[in-house]
Amino acid sequence: MSSAESLNPRPSVEVLTDRDRTILDFECAWWRRPGGKEEAIRLTFGLSPTRYYQLLNDLIDRRIALEYDPLLVKRLLRVREDRRLARQRRMSPLATTEESPHA
Repeated sequence: MSSAESLNPRPSVEVLTDRDRTILDFECAWWRRPGGKEEAIRLTFGLSPTRYYQLLNDLIDRRIALEYDPLLVKRLLRVREDRRLARQRRMSPLATTEESPHA
């Protein structure tokens, strides 16, 4: 890095791409479309559902997505956390001991 670059660093302005906005908008309204969500993902984005969810999960971790649609992003973060906790409970050896009626 040159001394001029260190004196005038570029501001790191985060922006949503058109695809980012389309993903967030789709997530709000996919249920209005006929057919299943996976089919709608393939038709709309040309992506596998797995890749779509990877992009969505990365997107909801970004502050700019929260600013774009706070209700949606907060709901998606809550759902993701609920699923993580449910997985954690299923995987925990204590959960099976505590839930067992014969323990």
